[in-house]
Amino acid sequence: MQDPQPEFRPVAGVPEEVAPGVRRLLAPNPSPMTYRGTNTYLIGDSDLAIIDPGPDDAAHFQAILAAMEDGQSITHILVTHAHLDHSPLSKRLSQHFDAPIYGFGPAEAGRSAAMQTLADSGCVGGGEGVDSEFNPDITLSDSDQVSGSGWSLTALHTPGHMANHLAFSLRDDLLFSGDLVMGWASSLVSPPDGDLGAFMASLRRLSKMNWSRFFPGHGAPVEDPKERIEFLLNHRLSREDGILKALHQGPASARMIAEIVYTDTPAALLPAASRNVLAHLIDLMEQSRVSPTGVLGEEAVFKLI
Repeated sequence: MQDPQPEFRPVAGVPEEVAPGVRRLLAPNPSPMTYRGTNTYLIGDSDLAIIDPGPDDAAHFQAILAAMEDGQSITHILVTHAHLDHSPLSKRLSQHFDAPIYGFGPAEAGRSAAMQTLADSGCVGGGEGVDSEFNPDITLSDSDQVSGSGWSLTALHTPGHMANHLAFSLRDDLLFSGDLVMGWASSLVSPPDGDLGAFMASLRRLSKMNWSRFFPGHGAPVEDPKERIEFLLNHRLSREDGILKALHQGPASARMIAEIVYTDTPAALLPAASRNVLAHLIDLMEQSRVSPTGVLGEEAVFKLI
């Protein structure tokens, strides 16, 4: 698989200024799903906010402490969403700095009624990489502000990749976009935690705002946010079209469709691709365009209506 961002090679544990008053610190957790690793962001000059502390990794914890300059302390810990590569270290940092943790809510917060029904039924699996122990000290709703010395962040509820996903805007034109918008790959949407309808709505909402740059949870900054959002919207619509064309050939499961549609995807990533296809199929079910031939489940076979 070709490297999508070959020039993006930050050194794990070494802080790097990416905007005035914003430093990025890469966690040492590279993988096919996290790319180089999780981007942790430090914001401010004295009383610092940290966005996405990352996995509960001792080396990353020490790197964050080492990044503290004279007179600096972390006073606010913000989490975009409750995945194991973003949120667990928040607990250790909170204890060390006596700082509150901010987030939308626990892992299941923000689910639609349809996704909650799927979660309660247990029929579609899911739960990959979820930090089920995450529970913020202070919950943030859409448009809530968090401020410190010389900085102010606005929370935007942007469900889709995960129901409790938040993005944080700084100075009105910079956005810490978590895993909703990344430049190196599109996001995994795995129901019931992921919701494709919500994902598309979140993208369309962001597309109506004026952004100069996104700082994602993984990968390099997104330098043309509007163009990237448009690409992601069209990419999902193209996937939907491919799924419907596959079903025109006859009933098929999410895995069968993934093998037809994701022709350029390495075999190791086909399970994730299958989850994305399942998210599309569930969204198409809600639109009354497809239905399972039997009981809804991970291995269900779907047909056109």
